[in-house]
Amino acid sequence: MFLQALRFRTWFAVVTVAAHVSLWPGRAAEGVWKKHSVHEGAQSLTAIAADFTKDGIPDIIANSGEKTRLFVGPDWKEVVIDATKGHDFIHSETMDVDSDGDQDFIGARYQPGLIIWLEQPEKPLTDPWPLRIVSQELNGIHGLLTGDVDQDGRIDLIANSAQPVNTRFPESLVWLPAPRDARSARNWQAHVFADKDAPGLTHYLGFGDVNGDGRPDMATGAKGDPSPAGNYFAWWEAPRDPTKPFKKHVIAEKQMGATNIQPGDVNGDDKADFIASRGHGKGVIWFEAPGWREHAIHATLKEPHSLIVLDMDGDGDLDAATCAYGDKEAWWFENDGKGKFTNHLVARNQEAYDIRAFDMDRDGDLDLVIAGRASNNVAWYENPRK
Repeated sequence: MFLQALRFRTWFAVVTVAAHVSLWPGRAAEGVWKKHSVHEGAQSLTAIAADFTKDGIPDIIANSGEKTRLFVGPDWKEVVIDATKGHDFIHSETMDVDSDGDQDFIGARYQPGLIIWLEQPEKPLTDPWPLRIVSQELNGIHGLLTGDVDQDGRIDLIANSAQPVNTRFPESLVWLPAPRDARSARNWQAHVFADKDAPGLTHYLGFGDVNGDGRPDMATGAKGDPSPAGNYFAWWEAPRDPTKPFKKHVIAEKQMGATNIQPGDVNGDDKADFIASRGHGKGVIWFEAPGWREHAIHATLKEPHSLIVLDMDGDGDLDAATCAYGDKEAWWFENDGKGKFTNHLVARNQEAYDIRAFDMDRDGDLDLVIAGRASNNVAWYENPRK
């Protein structure tokens, strides 16, 4: 029901979208996607789309200025749903935490580490959104992700705990099943799948079956700087019991500024490859299974801090999109199904931190929602269907 659920979870989803004017890697396009301004004037690190008002029209929730704001589509009326001091969230997710059929908001603060969820009320525009604690036990929370880790049919929350201090879980990665009594629970139980073996300031998370054993595995990138232990991409192999630590496999080292990595069959050989970005460095790349040979997608793009991997044009293969804060450009990367990419410029003068794909205008294709850090904005860019 919610296209946002496609984000990062599987590498075989197919979504109907239109193709765009092609351009070769690194070239500038003559035209870009139409920009729709949602919010201006405050730094935004995360924004996420869903129908949060039960009217069938996509809305956006973003965090800026220590306020979590609901922007009601299609006119983007602003409703502040949380103004708690210190709630400057670096990343967010949406899921039906309390199993009542609607989408709730999950926000994460980097440090001191905090994850909260805001329950969507019966009347989202006028009723308060109850705030509850998911966890105060992690620190250095930069990435959130959702997926069914233990394959029990219920969506779980996945998070990192990148800092080595002030946490029960230093330099680790965890998953937290939503408790049955989510409205009364505090500090969801954390299962550590990367137990102190994810150093170097990990960022965003990947989820999918890498080795074909039917169990979902995890992945991340660690940027390094100031930690000398970072600058790598790795994946963690799920055991039969997902509450036990996973086995770490390094994909690539000396990846300066590594941040984002997602598994998926890029070249159509039925093996899980990885698409990745160096969000505190340079370049969007993919690693070919089984030996993780590196291929450039956009080698020169500066600081592509956000990444989504999914079928953008509905042709059955995996594409990707990013927004780079160094170059202040958003791009999507069209896969020919064999791992050769054509790069399309989406936006100029748009700074990055977060990017999501969602059908904002309900025309059957995927648009892009971007939270701009130094751009001090939230905007969505309209997919130019032919």
